[in-house]
Amino acid sequence: MTYLRVCVGLSIMCYTREKKRKRLSRTIDRFRTSADMTKRSYLEASAVFRAWQGDIMNYRTINFPENSLFLVTGGTGFIGSNLAEAILSMGHRVRVLDNLLTGYEKNIAGFRSNPKFEFIKGDIRDAATCDRACEGVDYVLHQAAEVSVPESIEQPVSYTMTNIIGTVNVMEAAAKHGVKKMTYASSAAVYGDDETMPKREEIVGRRLSTYAVTKFVDEEYAYQYTLNYGLDCYGMRYFNVYGRRQDPNGAYAAVIPKFIECLLRDEPPTINGDGEQSRDFVYVEDVVQANLLACAAPHEAAGEAYNVAAGKRSSLNEMYAVLSKLFGKDLKPVFGPERKGDIRHSGADISKIKKNLGYAPEYDFSRGITAAIQWYKENLKA
Repeated sequence: MTYLRVCVGLSIMCYTREKKRKRLSRTIDRFRTSADMTKRSYLEASAVFRAWQGDIMNYRTINFPENSLFLVTGGTGFIGSNLAEAILSMGHRVRVLDNLLTGYEKNIAGFRSNPKFEFIKGDIRDAATCDRACEGVDYVLHQAAEVSVPESIEQPVSYTMTNIIGTVNVMEAAAKHGVKKMTYASSAAVYGDDETMPKREEIVGRRLSTYAVTKFVDEEYAYQYTLNYGLDCYGMRYFNVYGRRQDPNGAYAAVIPKFIECLLRDEPPTINGDGEQSRDFVYVEDVVQANLLACAAPHEAAGEAYNVAAGKRSSLNEMYAVLSKLFGKDLKPVFGPERKGDIRHSGADISKIKKNLGYAPEYDFSRGITAAIQWYKENLKA
């Protein structure tokens, strides 16, 4: 008898939920066709609807059309390879475009034999290559870029050609071939010298590096392609992304993989500056979530840039203390000179991406860094 009551109760709950979902869906559709419907009210209503659907926090349940084709530029890199892997795991097709200058073939080795995967070795600075890569594509996830702040100051022409001209080439090809949605990698570097904290998308300062300038210009072009050329573009203002496949090597390596590598080898890491500069560290899986949610977002949310972050910030000293504790080591860091062009403090307000795209970070720093450490232990050579 108790079992029967439970079954009946669950059936009533599901039926009631479905009725409410359908009623809300009809209401949104009616509002959307109304002359009085504002962009903001539609986005808010859509967010509520996605919450009723129950998939607002999990990109894996997004229902893209069967066998959709995603182009991932820079797909042999850190973020790009994670995006490609996630999309393939959802059963869709992936085409990667990469020149292999900073990416690695080993990053795609685990799924290169997948029949739904295709690799094109090419450069986004070549318009014809971008045109070929966008043929038949439904969604573009544009990650290809030159990404070092100090290097951009040393090589402004190279960064302009890759990050601006290359990005416009991709946008032009995507618009020509009728791509449904395009996300692109922007950066928290666009906030420049503005001291507002937390960082909100509508408030920016003067850019402090060529890299920051290129990303800000990309956002302006994205708005134009959304407004005038029929291509829905969504800017991903990445804060400090970390996780599996992030390269710890090189003069411009990101701080977390570099620290992990040093701790694994019992070597004291170098911290640029006094270590009190703060960052918003976001795990790569949440970055994947943001990109794929944008691919499923309404047109009304396009032409905008969104903070992609955890919504919490820590100083480099605090972050290193957590790492040291997890490794059970007490290696005192070496403090070096500050890096030219770096922002002093960086922390994100993520309310806009939550409201418009349904973003909800699944990884706090403890969970994310534990997963990252495990990956490096398994993949870094001693």
